[in-house]
Amino acid sequence: MLSQQSKYERFKALHERTFVTPNPWDAGSARLLASLGFEALATTSAGYAFSKGKLDSFASLERNEIFDNAAEIVGATTLPVSADLGDGFGDAPEVCAETIRLAAKIGLVGGSIEDATGDPTAPIYGLSQAVERVQAAAEAARDLPFLLTARAENFLWDKPDLEAIRTVCASVDKPVNVVMGLKGSAFSVGELSEAGVRRTSVGGSFARAALGALMRAAEEVKATGTFTYAEDALPGSYITKVMALTKQDERQ
Repeated sequence: MLSQQSKYERFKALHERTFVTPNPWDAGSARLLASLGFEALATTSAGYAFSKGKLDSFASLERNEIFDNAAEIVGATTLPVSADLGDGFGDAPEVCAETIRLAAKIGLVGGSIEDATGDPTAPIYGLSQAVERVQAAAEAARDLPFLLTARAENFLWDKPDLEAIRTVCASVDKPVNVVMGLKGSAFSVGELSEAGVRRTSVGGSFARAALGALMRAAEEVKATGTFTYAEDALPGSYITKVMALTKQDERQ
C-alpha cells in the first residue's frame, strides 16, 4: 500500500508540468476516473452536495460529512487526492488551520481554502483577512504531507479572462490551478498550459454532466416512452470490471 508520504511526493511532483485532476463525487466515480489513467483526483463539494440532495453552500455542508466523503474517495484508489475544503469551515484563521490538520489525518495530500464568504452581498473576504486565513492554513500544512491551494473565487463573480490567468501565473512563483467546466470559459488544457497553468480541475462540472445525462434519459422515457439513451450509457460490463479491481490491480 502506498504511504501518504509517497502519495504527497507524487502529487507535488506532478506540479512540475501540466496535468489534470478530475473531480469525483464518490468512491464509484473515483474508481471510474482512475481507470482512465488520471494521475491524481480532487473532491468536489458541489458534486457531493448534489448526490445528497443538498445545496452547494457553506451553510448546507458540514466539515465532518465533507471529510467522510473525502475519506471514501481516498480509500477507493491508490491515487493522490486533494480536497475542496470550501472556506475552511469558518471565518477564523485558526479554524482554517485545524481543517488542514484534520484533512491530513484522513489521508488527503492536498486541499484548498477559498476566499469566498458564502455571503452574496459580500462574496469575497477582504484581502487582509483572506491572507491571514491562508497563512494560518499554510503554517498548519508546513510539516505535513499536504499541498495547500489558496483558492481565489473572483472568476465566479466576474468575467473569465485568459489574460487575467496569464497575469496571475506570471506574478507568482507557485503552480497555478484553474477550474474549468464553467459556462463562458472554453479554454483547452493546451491554452491554459501556454498561459502558465500547471494544474486544471473540473470542479462540479463532471457531476453536473452526469446529472444532465440522467435528466435527458428520464425526459426521453417520460415524453416518448423510448429508451435510446441506453445507446450512450456506460456498459455494465465495464463498470463491473472497474469496480472489481483491487488496489494491486490498479498499480499494475
